[in-house]
Amino acid sequence: MTTPPEPEPPWALLAELTHGCPLRCAYCSNPIELNSRSAELTGDEWADVLRQAAGLGVVQTHLSGGEPLLRRDLERIVAAADEVGVHTQLVTSGVGLHEARLAGLVEAGLRSVQLSVQHPDPDRAALIAGARASRAKERAARLVREAGLPLGLNAVLHRANLDALDALVDLGLAWGADRIELANTQFYGWALRNRDALLPDPEQVARARRTLERRRAELAGRMELVWVAPDYVDATAKPCMGGWGAISLTVTPDGTALPCPAAAELLGADAPNVREQPLGRIWRSSPAFTRYRGEDWMREPCRSCELRSVDFGGCRCQAFALTGDAARTDPVCHRSPDHGLVRELVEAARDPAPAGAYVYRGPAPSDRTRAPQKAEVSE
Repeated sequence: MTTPPEPEPPWALLAELTHGCPLRCAYCSNPIELNSRSAELTGDEWADVLRQAAGLGVVQTHLSGGEPLLRRDLERIVAAADEVGVHTQLVTSGVGLHEARLAGLVEAGLRSVQLSVQHPDPDRAALIAGARASRAKERAARLVREAGLPLGLNAVLHRANLDALDALVDLGLAWGADRIELANTQFYGWALRNRDALLPDPEQVARARRTLERRRAELAGRMELVWVAPDYVDATAKPCMGGWGAISLTVTPDGTALPCPAAAELLGADAPNVREQPLGRIWRSSPAFTRYRGEDWMREPCRSCELRSVDFGGCRCQAFALTGDAARTDPVCHRSPDHGLVRELVEAARDPAPAGAYVYRGPAPSDRTRAPQKAEVSE
């Protein structure tokens, strides 16, 4: 057994400021047990996390959630990142973004915005999100462009919107987006609970790929189209965040530090917390972050696979979700002894699924008594 080398500094921090959200998206990758608002790090605690992150080498933070605009101290958090030289991107639904709020965020040092979209058709978007928000998103896109900030769109792709890929790209053009991330659903959290309704027919994926290549050729030099591969359908393991604990880290609303956004369930009580340990120690030596670094943890067929330094054995969180054992070969890989689990799911996806048969993302436990039954968003 070899000792893993000292890890390189992380370059990015996903700062999940809150799990509160006005939308209830069926594909949400937040954990089923959401953090309550009362458990969230304070603005001063986030400022300290960002100071430590900058000292560790982080150069960019994605301010996410839930919906980060629900934080009244968001400007304070943005300013704290700016003070230590960390580039800030707001990852938002756009709900609640008005002119004065955006002006305050820009003044605090906000550098770019990524806006989520569910479907180009407002009614279908509302079905996916569990709330009506298309007009709010369009307004947010206009405000971001008027403020002169780079605008990216993120569209999580699945059975209900893959065939609308052309129209999604057209929407991005109309809203003035610089970049669209076309992210095929990754099945964690609420998305895993809704997998049967979200997993696309492989023929849908093939059609979408043809559309993607055509639009990339048309828009070369005008708009970047990023495709996050559907690993269930492709039967090819995706690199696990560039390797477990290799290039980025996540801090959740209550201060839990994770090697990737989906690792909370895998790590459980072993996950470190920034309220208890310095971020540098967590990154460099905590068992949660070192457990699957390097290659020593790998079993066959990963251990002797020529792709082991390319896909890093696939996704540890996915292996855990599908088999209960995070050290197994990611079952999406066609070489995995567990690949039959995924192959059966993909074959079943060829049959029609009821449209909108979703379990919608719910509020955090302590927020449930005051949360509305329907998360309707006024347009």
